[in-house]
Amino acid sequence: MKLPQGFRIVQGEPEHVPVVLKFIKELAEYEKMSDEVVATEKMLHDSLFGDNKSCEVVIGYYNDEPVGFALYFHNFSTFLSRPGLYLEDLYVQPEMRGNGFGKALLHYLAALANKRDCGRMEWSVLDWNKPAIDFYKSLGAKPMDEWTVYRLSGNALKAFDDFDD
Repeated sequence: MKLPQGFRIVQGEPEHVPVVLKFIKELAEYEKMSDEVVATEKMLHDSLFGDNKSCEVVIGYYNDEPVGFALYFHNFSTFLSRPGLYLEDLYVQPEMRGNGFGKALLHYLAALANKRDCGRMEWSVLDWNKPAIDFYKSLGAKPMDEWTVYRLSGNALKAFDDFDD
């Protein structure tokens, strides 16, 4: 894929942490989940660049201004016996949407997944986010309707932690 004119994608570096946190907060506002954001710059730095980093990020720039990001990590498929690339968040600022920037970020990640010999690339989308769903379907992505995501977090996760080692 040829990148849209004036658009470039860079691998995240420590100096990008403030802009990543800014985009996370903008995404949370769009998703009506602002009250769930507890991330700090230090937490993000540790997750992205610390000794036990758990994720990676790319930043999309248009005319040298950051306009979006994609944060991802590797999961694993026991059936394929290969890693997968899991897209945790994809965000392009609302005024920049429709220019092909989100599609370019996804193409970048697909190429990275292939380069890393991943068996698949996956992500979740809120069921009310019709623009995103339509966009993903237009790319050939298939919804996994037969799967339901379950989550333990916060107090429920702490309450379940009674493992004796």
